[in-house]
Amino acid sequence: MPVISGIFLFLVTVALMEGFAYVMHRWVMHGRLGWVLHESHHRERTGRFEFNDLYAVIFAVPSILLIYLGTLGSWGDWAVWVGAGIAAYGAIYFGFHDVIVHSRVAHRIVPRSPYFKRIVQAHRIHHAVETREGTVSFGFLYAPPVDRLKAVLGERGRAGVRAPKGSGAASTGRHGTSA
Repeated sequence: MPVISGIFLFLVTVALMEGFAYVMHRWVMHGRLGWVLHESHHRERTGRFEFNDLYAVIFAVPSILLIYLGTLGSWGDWAVWVGAGIAAYGAIYFGFHDVIVHSRVAHRIVPRSPYFKRIVQAHRIHHAVETREGTVSFGFLYAPPVDRLKAVLGERGRAGVRAPKGSGAASTGRHGTSA
C-alpha cells in the first residue's frame, strides 16, 4: 500500500474513532451493562485507578490485534494503519481526558483557545451528572457549545447533578431521591 494511502487511512480512522467513542460512551458506558464499570468514573476516585480504566484495556485489544495481524499475519498494511489510527485516538483520548481534564498526571497545561476551553468545559459538565441518565456531551474531540449543554441540563431539572463541593447538599437522582 502506498504510504500516502496509509496516512489517509490512519487519519480517517482517527476521525471515525470520535464517532465510535461517542456511541460507546453514550449507549454502552451509560447503558445498563456498561455502567457497571463506568459508574466509578462519575464518582470521586479513591485511589490511583478506577474500574472504568478497564475500558482502556478493552478498547486497546482491536488496535493490538490489527497491528499484529497486519505485521505478522496475512491481513496486510491496511490493518497496521487502522490499528495505528485506533492507538493514536487512544493516545489523544488519554492526553485530553485523563491528563488535562482529570489531572491524573501532573501538568501545567491551561486551556486557552476557545475550542480547547469548550471541550474541557463540556466534559466537566458531563461529569456534573453522577447518574447513568441525564448526562450531556459524550464526545471527546467535539462538544456542542457549553451554553447549549447547560440549557439541556436546566430543562431536565438538574436531575442527578452533583452538588457543588463543600455545599453539604446531596445530589438528587432520577426520582428526586438522594443518589
